[in-house]
Amino acid sequence: MDNQLLKKIWLEKFSSFCLEGIDNRRFLNGITTSNMNQPASNIVKTCWLNPKGVLKSLLEIHYIENQLLILVLEGNVNEIRKHFEDIIFPADKVNISSIKDTVRIQQVDDNSTWRKEDPILFNQNECDEYITQNSFHVLNKNELKIWKIKQAIPILNYEIDGINNPLELGLVDLIDFKKGCFLGQEIMARLKNISSLKQEIRVWRSGKFFNNLNKKNEKIYCDDENGKIVGQITSFAKINEKEYIGLALVKKKYLDQKNNFFSNQFGILELNRSVGSIFL
Repeated sequence: MDNQLLKKIWLEKFSSFCLEGIDNRRFLNGITTSNMNQPASNIVKTCWLNPKGVLKSLLEIHYIENQLLILVLEGNVNEIRKHFEDIIFPADKVNISSIKDTVRIQQVDDNSTWRKEDPILFNQNECDEYITQNSFHVLNKNELKIWKIKQAIPILNYEIDGINNPLELGLVDLIDFKKGCFLGQEIMARLKNISSLKQEIRVWRSGKFFNNLNKKNEKIYCDDENGKIVGQITSFAKINEKEYIGLALVKKKYLDQKNNFFSNQFGILELNRSVGSIFL
């Protein structure tokens, strides 16, 4: 069967650990941006921020009986686990398990946000059997990279760079502004209330590419005269010999204007919103 007709599957192995104990929901609620005490479902996507509101990690929490399984979709699992461990008080009834790998499968498409479909977790043997028994096309490495770019899923050391906040990255729906205090909450509330975002994530496409690309800090200009810097490319992928796609953070005040965006490496850029990003 043609791969184009098969259901597309995001299959990836993620680092994970568990929080156990009667205080695990309360504990996690004070650290992450979503409501962990009263979740809307048994699978919650959320952010871990630093005190300044900068995105440190993208997490997915699975409520499994009395355990909270924490999948690190993007971020440094050792840093996250150590932080959790360091802030547990003796009175907290919370235990943290060791780190393990978890296989995660999710059906995907190009027209719906990655938040829509709930994933399934497997061990490796179960995963192989599940794929064999069903008509799926498992996205290969480059296909998955392209799909994640279309979804504007932030990647560690690229969009998650120690500077950007989740509102700029289109993750506002992963923040519960009514749940009370959490790490970085004051900064998030201030940004939301005064609408002071300076830049927003965008998906770009281009039909031109030059060699010797410096992947970091590739500037975006308003015209081919390199007159005004309005943003920077954060990541990219090759679709085919003639087309490239990527993510860029662009100054918000230029997005509503009819500008021609340009990069030295990629030429004319077509900018679009992502189906996977929601803005203020």
